[in-house]
Amino acid sequence: MKLAVVGGGSTYTPELIDGFARLRDTLPVEELVLVDPDAHRLELVGGLARRIFAKQGHPGRIVTTSDIDAGVADADAVLLQLRVGGQAARNQDETWPLECGCVGQETTGAGGLAKALRTVPVVLDIADRVRRTNPDAWIIDFTNPVGIVTRALLQAGHKAVGLCNVAIGFQRKFAALLDVTPGEVHLDHVGLNHLSWELGVRLGGPEGENVLPRLIAEHGDAIADDLHMPRAVVDRLGVVPSYYLRYFYAHDEVVRELGTKPSRAAEVAAMEKELLAMYGDPALDEKPALLAKRGGAFYSEAAVDLAASLLGGGGSAVQVVNTYNRGTLPFLPDDAVIEVQARVDGTGATPLAVPELDPLYAGLIANVTAYEDLALEAALRGGRGRVFKALLAHPLIGQFEYAEALTDKLVAHNREHLAWA
Repeated sequence: MKLAVVGGGSTYTPELIDGFARLRDTLPVEELVLVDPDAHRLELVGGLARRIFAKQGHPGRIVTTSDIDAGVADADAVLLQLRVGGQAARNQDETWPLECGCVGQETTGAGGLAKALRTVPVVLDIADRVRRTNPDAWIIDFTNPVGIVTRALLQAGHKAVGLCNVAIGFQRKFAALLDVTPGEVHLDHVGLNHLSWELGVRLGGPEGENVLPRLIAEHGDAIADDLHMPRAVVDRLGVVPSYYLRYFYAHDEVVRELGTKPSRAAEVAAMEKELLAMYGDPALDEKPALLAKRGGAFYSEAAVDLAASLLGGGGSAVQVVNTYNRGTLPFLPDDAVIEVQARVDGTGATPLAVPELDPLYAGLIANVTAYEDLALEAALRGGRGRVFKALLAHPLIGQFEYAEALTDKLVAHNREHLAWA
């Protein structure tokens, strides 16, 4: 089995490599190709990757290349984890929206739209290259904004599934609080990527006992602290929102906070510099503890499970993924991309039935889906007018004056990445 990771020079990659090494019985990788245009990072990450495989006795071969076509040729699955413009572009996404009093974040609001506009054309070009060299290969997208990017891939006819680590993070946290194994915890996870709620936490499977009320009653303070939300919010909702919902439920408070400290991109850039120095140490043969602060916790387990299920291996048959709605949420079109539990096999992902949604959640999902429709249109076709409409439709913006100013700033900061600008 051959897998390719586009964006393989990412500092995330050792987390993924560690998962491939530990879970080799689930996903027996014979060749792993790391593809990245940055030769220096690729050398550092590739060297550590080989040492991790060697230490854990993995027999697979790790290859590094900057040639996308060669890297994805004959791959059974291609994982996308790229960041167009790097941390410098992310830093802009997190700062210029604040000048208009709007949240600055890499996947939400105006910054998220900027990332989508930069990313979608690049991802579609890579996917076309994959299809030319191996039309049967699966594409697993971890590149943000995952919902919009996955919809672009599916809409273009690619064999693609989107993946995020939010759900598996909740699963692991809840399992620890309940003192059970993660495999015993099934989440009623419903929504869009980075806009989701845990409506239930079931023991033993989709039909198991819902222990979410007990979790909130006994561990509500710890859950709320993880979300950076007041305990009272979790109690009143009776569900657990993704921590990304804080950008909606406490928008103005978040904007004030972000204006008083360095951007997350600046923090990550400093961390990456330190990580890359560690990766260059020939004595290092395991992922360093610092990597846990970089983000992406449990991504490797989720990615291995998904790839194994798609390729007919021993992965979990049911997993939270991003895929077409297909009537699962009746208030959305079938070709909207949602994030829910799905049954995954060699044919792809089929969403499971979900609980009926309270209008409090359904309304916001519908609103953000409408924004994502317009965002994808802007990413595919370009034009200042389309960018403006997407921004005006976003529930965190929604005012003519803000949408106008943010459109100007978005185009000015991203001109080098926008062919039409």
